[in-house]
Amino acid sequence: MERKEFLKSLGAGAAFALVFPCTQGCTKGPEFETQPVPEGIDFTIDLSGTDGAALENPGDFILRNFVVIARNLEGNFVAASQVCSHQQTDGVTFVETQGGIFECSTHGSRFSQNGTPINNITQNPLKIFNTELNGDSLRVFE
Repeated sequence: MERKEFLKSLGAGAAFALVFPCTQGCTKGPEFETQPVPEGIDFTIDLSGTDGAALENPGDFILRNFVVIARNLEGNFVAASQVCSHQQTDGVTFVETQGGIFECSTHGSRFSQNGTPINNITQNPLKIFNTELNGDSLRVFE
């Protein structure tokens, strides 16, 4: 049997099985657990300890309380929601591409350091938090 005949013999059921997953796009499934966007954030990180070592170099980041805290490529601290504004999955991290951006591993949403979306996956901005450095204490807050 040739390929064309084989495909015809599969019929509508097979076509549905092939097309249906594509039409679902980025709908959430059981593999993606959603989280609420963090609110009321106000905590301090001791940079003289292990967190400080994890944030020592530009491009380094840590995750705390569903917040990504990063040392950007200029050496400044930035913080954003780990929960993506696209579909509320907790896949956001900091990556060194494009001068340092926030990126969600779930569906590929990308955001500038001020939270502006920089690709077409979502138009919703990422929530950004304030940072304040005082000696060895880094405050992350709204």
